[in-house]
Amino acid sequence: MKLHELSPAEGAKNESKRLGRGIGSGKGKTSGKGHKGQWARSGGGVRPGFEGGQMPITRRLPKRGFNNFFKKIYATVNVDELNVFEDGTVVTAELLYENRIIGKIEEYGLKVLGEGTLTKKITVQANKFSASAKEKIEQAGGKAEVL
Repeated sequence: MKLHELSPAEGAKNESKRLGRGIGSGKGKTSGKGHKGQWARSGGGVRPGFEGGQMPITRRLPKRGFNNFFKKIYATVNVDELNVFEDGTVVTAELLYENRIIGKIEEYGLKVLGEGTLTKKITVQANKFSASAKEKIEQAGGKAEVL
């Protein structure tokens, strides 16, 4: 095979429409651009969002809210969700992710919250615990380890 023998796969390439090549082509005379006006001209048209000199909607609507760059986002899990594990299990963010209990491991790690009750003796390793979560884990005979 030589360079001049290469061609695109069958059906991968569409023929370009030949504009302004007679009435029979369906795209003759004005080449599908209608008669006169801004859109018929070479390089014609307006930028996206331009509304003909009227104040654009992006400037008419008020700005709202802001993004806090210093916000710490944790993957959260409640203690009642940890009942699926056997006694003596070391629960980590990775294990929770594998078992589809958390959707993703966030930048600041895992935070355990205290909703519900825990019945298993497990060791939980997380970046943060709420006071009630720590209390419930230790009450069930487990350990709460801060990473």
